Amino acid sequence: MEASALTLLFLDVDGTLIPFGAPRPYPVFEAPFGAPPAEAVAHPLLDRVDPALGPRLAGLGCDLVWATTWMEDANVCLSPWLGLPRLPLVDWPGEEDDGGGPAGLHWKTRPLVDWAGNRPFVWLDDEITDVDRAWTAAHHLAPALLHRVDHRHGLTDADFAAVAEWLRLRLSGAPAAP
Repeated sequence: MEASALTLLFLDVDGTLIPFGAPRPYPVFEAPFGAPPAEAVAHPLLDRVDPALGPRLAGLGCDLVWATTWMEDANVCLSPWLGLPRLPLVDWPGEEDDGGGPAGLHWKTRPLVDWAGNRPFVWLDDEITDVDRAWTAAHHLAPALLHRVDHRHGLTDADFAAVAEWLRLRLSGAPAAP
């Protein structure tokens, strides 16, 4: 089995798929995969999500997993918008539960490392810090790429290039930069 087939890709929504905070108008997209469900049409920010991201994410060859507080709404609204199948969801213990980690550790970090088990993973989020990277390196034995996305723009070509390069290096057996 290819190494990338074993790699999980944990995907955040707000700031990662839905850009916010930039001092400019955002592009507005229409769903290209037929009529989105009523819940999706009613969501006020969904049209900021570029539907072309779905095929690009699927094309990375990873097992995609929603890592967002959207929970099932990610499957109801975003998966059809992006042309993706229903994805597994990380079940959060609660945002307030930091699990006793070091100061600055994101509340998602420990649950994602636990969810991954011994599998390599990529985590795309707009709130990742060096504290999360260091904690993951110390507590997760498999390779992991914690990639911070600029919330003002969401996923860009540069983000996809960074993930693809990390995956390529992992497949080649070369050491990948964190």
